[in-house]
Amino acid sequence: MALFSKLIAKIKGENSFAPTDWAELEIELLASDLGPTLTRDLLEAARRVKSENAQEALAQALTSHLTQKSRLPIINQGGLSVVLVVGVNGTGKTTSVAKLAEHIKASGASVVVAAGDTFRAAAVEQLQTWGTRIGVEVISGKVNADPAAVAFDAAQRASAMNVDYLLIDTAGRLHNKRDLMNELEKVKRVVEKITPICEVLLTIDATTGQNGMAQAKIFSASVDVTGIILTKSDGSAKGGIALAIESELDIPIKWIGTGESTADFESFAPESYIRGLLT
Repeated sequence: MALFSKLIAKIKGENSFAPTDWAELEIELLASDLGPTLTRDLLEAARRVKSENAQEALAQALTSHLTQKSRLPIINQGGLSVVLVVGVNGTGKTTSVAKLAEHIKASGASVVVAAGDTFRAAAVEQLQTWGTRIGVEVISGKVNADPAAVAFDAAQRASAMNVDYLLIDTAGRLHNKRDLMNELEKVKRVVEKITPICEVLLTIDATTGQNGMAQAKIFSASVDVTGIILTKSDGSAKGGIALAIESELDIPIKWIGTGESTADFESFAPESYIRGLLT
């Protein structure tokens, strides 16, 4: 069931809610990962809604909490566009790199990928497998190689190849947050000795709830996150974290992944997302 369909059904069915109805609704919204601030704002909006325009009014209330920043990719016109993909291990980061590479290739642009998550041999192998499957070159180093060295080499090679895009996968270990952020900052510094980084995309697992918000805060405080890839999401039930992140951090969700295949990846469409929450 869509996140707000039950609310709309209640508004249309009766003129007023009992206190227990509002309490039940608040619990449901909090359980859907909207967070306390956004939940409070939406409940206040719902109290002002009239039954005949419930869906439209709630759609406007939800939309008002989305960022106004552009969701378009940030590119280097006429040059190499470098995209750094960051996130905690297990959020679908490496798979999202491959999906984004396939999407770029399908658009007619050229792309290479750097396997910068060198501390996980499985991540490098995963990217290499994806690269073979979709016909994209994957630049990698030795196991446990310095991620910044791999990224630097990849930036040099991508520039020499005159490709349109370089996507860089990164490590996502959060057991020591400062070390991870120092590492990401180093990767960014060495790459920018060769070419500017256009985007830093953060992968957030939609099923992790408010933990996803905590991750977004950590990364956005340390690196200049320009957009979010929301993974493992069907765009409806339990999808409130997308609204919460945009409302609180003002970071646009640019891509959404709903499955394991490259076809399960597309640009984030806020209108469709809101519609999915309401119907």
